[in-house]
Amino acid sequence: MIEQFILIARELSVLTDVWEPVLRGLSPEMVSLNKNIQNRSIRQILGHMVDSASNNTHRIVHMQYQESPISYPDYANLGNNDRWIAIQNYQDENWEHLVTLWSASHRHIAHVIVQVDPGKLETVWNSALGDRISLKEMITDFPRHFKLHIKEIETLMSGSCSIKP
Repeated sequence: MIEQFILIARELSVLTDVWEPVLRGLSPEMVSLNKNIQNRSIRQILGHMVDSASNNTHRIVHMQYQESPISYPDYANLGNNDRWIAIQNYQDENWEHLVTLWSASHRHIAHVIVQVDPGKLETVWNSALGDRISLKEMITDFPRHFKLHIKEIETLMSGSCSIKP
């Protein structure tokens, strides 16, 4: 096991533990009406985080058995993440179910991160933008992405950004 990855997994677990009850306590209006600068509600941000955890979990697995560089669909670039949000219609997802899925997805990726084979850390994935991203870079960047979206949720909770639909 890689000590850095144990710390990342712990950080994700703690953040999930802290935020799950906060999210469960939000009103239907809070999670649905206010929108961020990307025109996403808290529901949609949470759905995007589920998609991110799921896609990154799959990438972590693929990068440990496929030849480098790997080709794996890039859902996050070229507007595809917005397509995923719309197709799955997170705006109308049952809030309790969505929070449960969000929590389980992040607990699972934390588990998967700790299982990574240290011999595979330099395996590279080519993104849709032409970036070459190593398995190690992808894993170490995941908490930044998680916290970025938590910050967006905090901003919407505070009411400092509210583009109404």
